[in-house]
Amino acid sequence: MNALLVEGKEIALDKDGYLVELNDWSSTVADALAAREELQLTPEHWQVINLLRDFYAEFQLSPATRPLIKYVSLKLGPDVGNSLHLNRLFKGTPAKLAAKLAGLPKPTNCL
Repeated sequence: MNALLVEGKEIALDKDGYLVELNDWSSTVADALAAREELQLTPEHWQVINLLRDFYAEFQLSPATRPLIKYVSLKLGPDVGNSLHLNRLFKGTPAKLAAKLAGLPKPTNCL
């Protein structure tokens, strides 16, 4: 099992780098997960991450790419909710990487 050391606490990760315990998530954990992906989180990233956490709280699932794009577009507008923008922010894998950084499970239909 992988682990992430954040502020002296060991955070368990699964084989794909997702949190084992969703309650271990914090903004500091998200920053540490992003650093593992060689990514610096910006306010644009946080906007999508927080929206994803809201989505999960409402529907209890992590959306695949198409539903993610549609939801982001609905909530934040078409300038943010489009595949080009989300792919740029999340290194070409917006559903998987955004879910990981948001401390959510891997979307079920993502390989």
